[in-house]
Amino acid sequence: MMTSPPNAKRDQALVGDSTSLSTPKTRATAEGGCKKRHSYKPLQTRFRHDGFDYRQIAREGNAAIYEQTSKGNEDSAAFEVIRIRQREGFEIDGRFVDPAEIYPNSEAWGVDGWTIQDKDAAFHKLREVVVERASADELAIRLLISSQMEAE
Repeated sequence: MMTSPPNAKRDQALVGDSTSLSTPKTRATAEGGCKKRHSYKPLQTRFRHDGFDYRQIAREGNAAIYEQTSKGNEDSAAFEVIRIRQREGFEIDGRFVDPAEIYPNSEAWGVDGWTIQDKDAAFHKLREVVVERASADELAIRLLISSQMEAE
């Protein structure tokens, strides 16, 4: 049986160091421990605001439909299709407010929220929002891969 000569680097490391080089080293990555992972407080599925009752009737990812009714007129509903956003936690008056999902405010209406009178049309809009988000995510992934390939 023929044996190969010992690796000179390994021998040198073992002489001056009690650590074995056969233990694999971990590579440093940009992800490391610097990405913040939050558990966002989920958006309420039922709530009351400005005299209206809201009830979530569908959700797919970060898009949802809320049925909007008013007291005494439950038969005549409108539907709000929304893009659910997330806000980071923050401190106010010495108190920490946890990260949470948020409903679009009135300034974001037409961009992140739409009021639709017909339920079927609301579901159609929900699908549009979901597909739009998926397309944006796919584009971001392709750009990231492309930039990584160029860097190599």
